[in-house]
Amino acid sequence: MDQICFVETTPDDACIVPLIAALAGECRQRYGVNSGDRGDGPASLYSAPQGAFLALKHGDEAIGIGAYAPYDHDTAALSHIWTRPDHRRQGVALYMVQELERRARLAGYKQAFLTTGFRQPEAVSLCLSLGYTPLFDINADPARYSEPPYDGHLSFIKWLVPLTAVKPGRPDTNRVPLP
Repeated sequence: MDQICFVETTPDDACIVPLIAALAGECRQRYGVNSGDRGDGPASLYSAPQGAFLALKHGDEAIGIGAYAPYDHDTAALSHIWTRPDHRRQGVALYMVQELERRARLAGYKQAFLTTGFRQPEAVSLCLSLGYTPLFDINADPARYSEPPYDGHLSFIKWLVPLTAVKPGRPDTNRVPLP
């Protein structure tokens, strides 16, 4: 049986470029001509210690990709999360997001931020199932966010580290983790 593993790579890796092109093509198909043409900055943005670009490989084949880069000092921006169509509905995206979160936490980030598009209900469901807080009204028609003043993106945030609270009447040194 072929091994499944994460491999750190770069967005300009020859084995990854076709997956990024397929991601861009899918975005264009869902959203229109100019969608999916990403201006994500230099590949070095997705390099340690500030970020990572991962491929999930099954044997020698990359079946999914994902990345994180700094959003701000405490927050990692997750992006490029995509699974090949022939490997969807098998938990690849879930596995990828969990690994990106784990690595971002180890890199010192306290939060994760990500966006998806209003025509990607499967991505919205994934974010909600992983405990991300939507920064939009999930009960509103998602198409509303494609019109001004919105830009079509649906944003989410999640704490990667346990929040702490001070017990009433106790000094700051008695912090306890919240569930």
